[in-house]
Amino acid sequence: MRESVTSPQSEPQSEPQSEPQSEPQPEPQPEPQPEPQPRQSGGRISSGLLYSLRVAVTAQAAALLVAASFAGQAVESESLAETHVMAGMIVHLVALAQIVPAVLLWRPGRGAGWPALASVALFAVGIAQHFTWLWLGAHLPTGVILFGLIVAVLVWAWSPAAARRR
Repeated sequence: MRESVTSPQSEPQSEPQSEPQSEPQPEPQPEPQPEPQPRQSGGRISSGLLYSLRVAVTAQAAALLVAASFAGQAVESESLAETHVMAGMIVHLVALAQIVPAVLLWRPGRGAGWPALASVALFAVGIAQHFTWLWLGAHLPTGVILFGLIVAVLVWAWSPAAARRR
């Protein structure tokens, strides 16, 4: 067998071509991005929002006490039943007005959210109270629920915790 031998002259030899040497370019560094600021917790709620909620809650508690006092008298005297109904209407109106500062304190004010939900519940239970006046078995428990909710919101609204942001 014959081996094929290639001579060095038969293969073209390529010399490495030298390219002009340039200084190495540094890789572009990404711009440092500012670290995200954590959401600030703490701080204080706007005093105007908190004061308006305190006024509304106190007014509703007072109206509820007046309506309850007329309820006891309306059981004994038919003539005071209308007074109880009118006091109940005032409770509904104040409850409706209370929703506004409670929601404003919660969403833009970054306060606690449960007083806004409790204010809506106070209005809804108050309406249920109004429509169940013929059935004392439903009217009295809804009155107790109203008192429990208003006391909870009233105690919270006047506590120092109400002024803190969440």
